[in-house]
Amino acid sequence: MRHQAPFSSQRGTAIPSTHLTFPSAEAHRSWLEQQSALPRGFRVGRTRFEFMPAEVAKPAKMNLTLVVLDEPTPAFAAVFTKNAFPGAPVVLGRKRLEEPTLGAVVVNNKVSNVCAPGGVEASERLCAAVAGGLGLSASQVLPCSTGVIGWRLPVDAMVEAVPQAVSTLAGGSVLPAAEGIMTTDLYAKVRRAQVGSGSIVGIAKGAGMIEPNLATMLVFLMTDVDVPREALRAALRSVSARTFGCISVDSDTSTSDTVALLSSRKVPCPSLKEFEAALEQVCADLAEDIVRNGEGVHHVMRVRVHGAPGEDVARGIGKSVVNSPLFQCAVNGNDPNVGRLVAAIGKYVGAHHPEVDLSRCTLRMGGRVIMEHGAFRLDNEAEKALVAHMKGAELYTSVPPADGLTFRPQVTFPPHERSVEIDVDLGGGPGACTVLGADRSHEYISENADYRS
Repeated sequence: MRHQAPFSSQRGTAIPSTHLTFPSAEAHRSWLEQQSALPRGFRVGRTRFEFMPAEVAKPAKMNLTLVVLDEPTPAFAAVFTKNAFPGAPVVLGRKRLEEPTLGAVVVNNKVSNVCAPGGVEASERLCAAVAGGLGLSASQVLPCSTGVIGWRLPVDAMVEAVPQAVSTLAGGSVLPAAEGIMTTDLYAKVRRAQVGSGSIVGIAKGAGMIEPNLATMLVFLMTDVDVPREALRAALRSVSARTFGCISVDSDTSTSDTVALLSSRKVPCPSLKEFEAALEQVCADLAEDIVRNGEGVHHVMRVRVHGAPGEDVARGIGKSVVNSPLFQCAVNGNDPNVGRLVAAIGKYVGAHHPEVDLSRCTLRMGGRVIMEHGAFRLDNEAEKALVAHMKGAELYTSVPPADGLTFRPQVTFPPHERSVEIDVDLGGGPGACTVLGADRSHEYISENADYRS
């Protein structure tokens, strides 16, 4: 079921730490359970309730999830979206960074609480209710929301549900929280790494509206390793930029992106270097999990760009490739339409870095050279090999829907961790970056056409 691969934290070489295959949803669930042991000093709980949105006359269900420390900690960090329309929880989260300690995180799905009337007040009221149930102050509770943008939180129902969520708090496994924060995700995402006698465990949600600008979706990282507050924050900023900052599903930066890192400080840190390497492993794996579990994703694309003047140029080229609608559609159809690939590269370079000379560019797909020194090297054999490579990376194939309208994913687990591998060598500098992206499918369109209805 599992093959462990070496992990490299060298910039520009995002090597996954695993090459997993799963024959069934049950096998994947079993693996998740093996990854889910909470670090010392943490408990999680959740409850689910029904409510009637104020905006639509249709019953909905919401999960309320808690991540709680046994004792409030000064060692906490977070990074947030740069979207200029941030949700109310992001507004409050930025303020929470100024607090001396944090004791809990409260997360709701279904409603994102963005630009809703009284949104900040609603989040503060929820924090106060959680704090009252845990013996904390409201300022020691970090709120996070995800779901439909524009709807108001059903705050009365949420406050009423808090005691039930508190009553379910337990140590042991993080999996209830990983499942509680899901929206359109097909499956929960959990990753872990050992650090000396301690560990880092991370959970994430995110499937659509994914192109992080610094942070991404909702990610919660828990560790029992004692890392000072400022060092913890520096590590999270650096690692987030190299991992979550290098992925895209559909090029849209969410209004609610949050990555939070909490330490219970129960075990000594062997070294900051070792801690950051483990943190990067967890975040890199979660970042790839998010793309692989993206809305309607059939293929993950891994675009490694090197030989660039700088890392920023390499990242921009990689993002241009994975965000090209034409190339996304070609990949979805297992069509190695390399003209769309070079168009995406040239579009970005021409618009942003016209000084970059592409005449020395060498392109590879699936390890095969398809362009060298600016000229294609294509023939019938190459075409067949590229098609086979794409088909080998496909997670599932579309099945025409019975109603003729709504395409649905054919799997609820990741069968494998293979990707369409693209290598872009500009041949002219030290800059490198690996970007992960996804194709564009019938299922993506169906999901986002019907998301609220």
